[in-house]
Amino acid sequence: MYHVPVLLKESIEGLNINPEGIYVDVTFGGGGHSREILKHIKGGKLFAFDQDADAVDNAKDLIGPNFTLIPANFRYIKKYLRLNGVDQVDGLLGDLGISSHQIDTPERGFSIRYDAPLDMRMDRSIDKTAADVINKYSEHGLHTILGMYGEVRNAKTLANALIKERINAPINRTSELIKILSAYAPKGKESKYYAQVFQALRIEVNEELEALKDLLEQSQQVLKSGGRLSIISYHSLEDRLVKNFVQQGKFHGDAEKDLYGNTNKPFHSIGKAIDPNEEEKERNNRARSARLRIAERE
Repeated sequence: MYHVPVLLKESIEGLNINPEGIYVDVTFGGGGHSREILKHIKGGKLFAFDQDADAVDNAKDLIGPNFTLIPANFRYIKKYLRLNGVDQVDGLLGDLGISSHQIDTPERGFSIRYDAPLDMRMDRSIDKTAADVINKYSEHGLHTILGMYGEVRNAKTLANALIKERINAPINRTSELIKILSAYAPKGKESKYYAQVFQALRIEVNEELEALKDLLEQSQQVLKSGGRLSIISYHSLEDRLVKNFVQQGKFHGDAEKDLYGNTNKPFHSIGKAIDPNEEEKERNNRARSARLRIAERE
């Protein structure tokens, strides 16, 4: 079961679809957003990206003259659109993070609920797994990713503990990792703590924030003037990158100015960030941390 699409109506409305336009869903997953986009297209075309081979099965019934699935990471969007004869598009939608399908498939190692190999690769053709990160990174490296990507409060202490534990035996399974984490998790907040550590490992294995930066930078060239960007993020690290890029044209610091003092900003925001309503949060657990930002290309 793939996840129920989050903020479906709002994210599709944000694209302001031209029935004859060209659109990209950079995170196909279960195909929920793509199916909705296709309902609005008459004569236009939709390209969808997904690096997870499991997603290909969900696209079989959609393949046709107005839909193409590209089995690749969205960080290569410009290259693959060009290979398909497309230079610019009218809209781009991204539903970031992890799908319920990936979490609910025990052997993928994404979930704190199952005992499984520490894998966490969204694209299973890449070499690096979560076990590699845990067993091969330096203490400084582990401290950095736990603090930055998991926002783990005692990241330094935990990194030191992981180094000591792996000397005795490699940490290769989720259950082995959780057993170690249990000694360092705040009382009553164990599950949240485990989830933060798993998030940090997953982001590192899949280079998620670097891929998002690549996507946003390329979106400047890929989107036509007036084209729309509709991005759903699930934690502050992703949302901050999207927000800064839309508002400042870069990921850190203020917008750059030309010789005449004009700011160089490729996008402008359409409305404020949108959070799911209470009803959607109740209905769909994945929606609780979601935030949608819509922007238009200058």
